[in-house]
Amino acid sequence: MSKKPYYITTPIYYPSTKLHIGNTYTTVAADAISRFKRLTGYDVMFLTGTDEHGQKIQRVAEEKGITPKEHVDEIVAGIKDLWSMMNISYDKFIRTTDDYHMKAVQDIFKKLYDQGDIYKSSYEGWYCTPCESFWTETQLVNSNCPDCGRPVERSKEEAYFFKMSKYADKLIQYIEEHPDFIQPESRKNEMLNNFLRPGLQDLCVSRTSFNWGIPVTFDESHVIYVWIDALSNYITALGYGNDDTELYKKFWPADVHLIGKDILRFHTIYWPIMLMALGLPLPKQVFGHGWLLVDGGKMSKSKGNVVDPVTLVNSFGVDPVRYYLLREIPFGSDGLFNNEIFIKKINSDLCNDLGNLLSRTVAMVEKYFGGVIPAQSVKEGIDDELINLALETPKKVEESINELKIPEALEAIFDLIGRANKYIDETTPWILAKDEAKKDRLGTVLYNLSEALRFVSILISSFLPDTAKKINEQIATTNVEWDSLKEFNGTVVGTKVVKGDNLFPRIDVDAKLAELEALKEAESKSSKREIIPIKEEITIDDFSKIDLRVVKVIACEPVKGAKKLLKLKVDLGNEERQVVSGIAKDYKPEELVGKNVVLVANLKPVKLRGELSQGMILAASTDDDSILKVVDPGELPTGSVVR
Repeated sequence: MSKKPYYITTPIYYPSTKLHIGNTYTTVAADAISRFKRLTGYDVMFLTGTDEHGQKIQRVAEEKGITPKEHVDEIVAGIKDLWSMMNISYDKFIRTTDDYHMKAVQDIFKKLYDQGDIYKSSYEGWYCTPCESFWTETQLVNSNCPDCGRPVERSKEEAYFFKMSKYADKLIQYIEEHPDFIQPESRKNEMLNNFLRPGLQDLCVSRTSFNWGIPVTFDESHVIYVWIDALSNYITALGYGNDDTELYKKFWPADVHLIGKDILRFHTIYWPIMLMALGLPLPKQVFGHGWLLVDGGKMSKSKGNVVDPVTLVNSFGVDPVRYYLLREIPFGSDGLFNNEIFIKKINSDLCNDLGNLLSRTVAMVEKYFGGVIPAQSVKEGIDDELINLALETPKKVEESINELKIPEALEAIFDLIGRANKYIDETTPWILAKDEAKKDRLGTVLYNLSEALRFVSILISSFLPDTAKKINEQIATTNVEWDSLKEFNGTVVGTKVVKGDNLFPRIDVDAKLAELEALKEAESKSSKREIIPIKEEITIDDFSKIDLRVVKVIACEPVKGAKKLLKLKVDLGNEERQVVSGIAKDYKPEELVGKNVVLVANLKPVKLRGELSQGMILAASTDDDSILKVVDPGELPTGSVVR
């Protein structure tokens, strides 16, 4: 019997130096849903990836003196490492720089143009580089981007536009006829009342002011702007627009696009209209979840309230972090992150409830039955409540996941854990053990507890996969199929338990908070930070190819239109050169004139923002580029070789 397909996606992430815990939530939630669907018999396609084109990427790469592809390659490797650390079981990772994606996007753009849905015009307005969004004067908030609050730039350029207004009424009708298409309900009303019904403007879908993007095949002075490029990934990843469309035929339309509420407009207006224009089915649902808030606000680097998931995992382990994310963001609403609440949640739910249930059960099986799980022989009425709840819980969890109510699913599982702990107090195994005549009754109690733990391990495996494995190891079960939860008899009598370490050792709240605060202070001072790995070894012959020279800066000025670039004229002793360097945020031109610096003198000349750069100024920076200093060679004569 073939499995029913299930297709779930997260947004493709825009490469940045570090993802915070709020970004991580979407992917962890999608992973939990994907794992559960696989567990319950679905053929799952879980897609995530990176959106790698755009002006911001090109600018950063130019400032670093590397190609945009080199820049995103470094960052994507870090994102994949983070997903591995968070135990993310994605089926496909798409990059918008993948050849197959770029070809398909070009074909999509050409089709829309050929059928008259894309036309050439010109654009003049306000542009937010970080958000890759154009805004009208009335949409700005205090003259800044309404999405991120950062400054915008005035932009005027020739561009292609997509006729959004042509499909607006059709989309409104579709949303009204498909009440589950946008969830939660409040998000649907927001899109209808704030964007669709007031009227849509046509959408700018190409740019000419930068070239880091997918070229328009019939007009290569233009690159395809972010939304047609990025949003198309959901179908190009399945083979749409390429030779092999088997996955597309199997999995499209998507069952759910799981996204943050801040990008809802793009996924519930731009994307559906693109699909309508292409004559393709719309996704079954777009779910805009809330944010994880810190100190009452959305996580932001500028606010200094970013929480690093790597720090949390290193301090507490991956499953406690996953648990907090999945349990503490309510359906459709915002959640709160706070270190103290987080630690107390670990102690109460994971240590006291789940951890103690396992350690007490295994310890009693070892103490009273030599570590061998006994038979279920003498039943009493008190057993029924635990058994019935165990048999009811899988259905509750499945219903919650089908509605994307992850916290409710976990609540049902922990109700079973709580009931099992109460069952220990009610049956008092330590008292039964004192009476040899009650040995069989004691055996039944411990069998029921072992079986309850088997239920818990299966139910929790989608959310806390490492924890589920540890439970299975201690109760020595391999019977972890979903269908085995239809009856309360899956634990094999005679199996020998294996006592292990505590699942979740209790945490000293005050001591751990002090430790985290010390880490935060150390990171802010850059005294302790993640060091970029040393590159592969080179030989002395390789190094001798690099020509480092002491040069004196004799003139310096900003590069027009580039906030971070300076144009320097330097004296090598026997010649003068022009060098473009991304140090404008750290140095004023007048600070550099007359200063000796180190030049990579034999670097192949390139043009940056139209200016010739004959070499590179040597500088050192922190990992996040918050501090950058040019290397000072002292008062050595110009032209001196740096060895």
